[in-house]
Amino acid sequence: MPPNPEATGRRLVAAAERLFAERGIDGVSLREINTAAGQRNSTALQYHFGDRAGLLNAVLAKHHPEIEARRHQLLDEYESRGSLPEAEARRALAAALVRPMAAKLADPDGGRSYLQIMEQLVHRGDLPALRGVRDDPRQSINRWRELVAPLLSEVALRRLHQRFMAIRVTYVELARRAAGPEGKDDRLFTSHLIDVVSAVLATEVSAETARLLGERDRLRGGDRPEPPEGER
Repeated sequence: MPPNPEATGRRLVAAAERLFAERGIDGVSLREINTAAGQRNSTALQYHFGDRAGLLNAVLAKHHPEIEARRHQLLDEYESRGSLPEAEARRALAAALVRPMAAKLADPDGGRSYLQIMEQLVHRGDLPALRGVRDDPRQSINRWRELVAPLLSEVALRRLHQRFMAIRVTYVELARRAAGPEGKDDRLFTSHLIDVVSAVLATEVSAETARLLGERDRLRGGDRPEPPEGER
């Protein structure tokens, strides 16, 4: 019986997400992934995905639509509620960031590996796999950024990049949880992570931080624009 191309592609993606999570995106060779997927043909991976970037994009595409749909749903619900007290608004938006990703902890089809891969990517904003997301206003994470912005001070928004800090905390903590034992009840973990992210968004700028920001601006000469979120 001839090989099924779709089944071969799924096996390659499954092998890639597991090995990328265990050893890092750059810590495993394409040949190893090909072998782990049970492919005797050494060119199977290149035939289906082209290169490492194509394979990584396929891993992300496997999980991304579900997360997008759920986050847009939560953001729709947030907007439908109208004006909320700031603390309630922050927690609702923190939940919209966290819950769609946290659901992957219970996804047996590579969900936990996906979370560990995303934690790697959040520290590597130069990757093409993330550049398209960052530049697309239709992506739920960019809609989330726009909705969070009015709740933050100008210094937190433009100079401390507090939104990116909230995103990074989310991915780091979810990856840590995903690397641990399976089968735990994740409801308490998820609720507490939402509390933490909400607190990050609510953090006030201290006198010391304001002073250090002023010193940094003077050293820069005050004529260079702030780097974008994630690139400080």
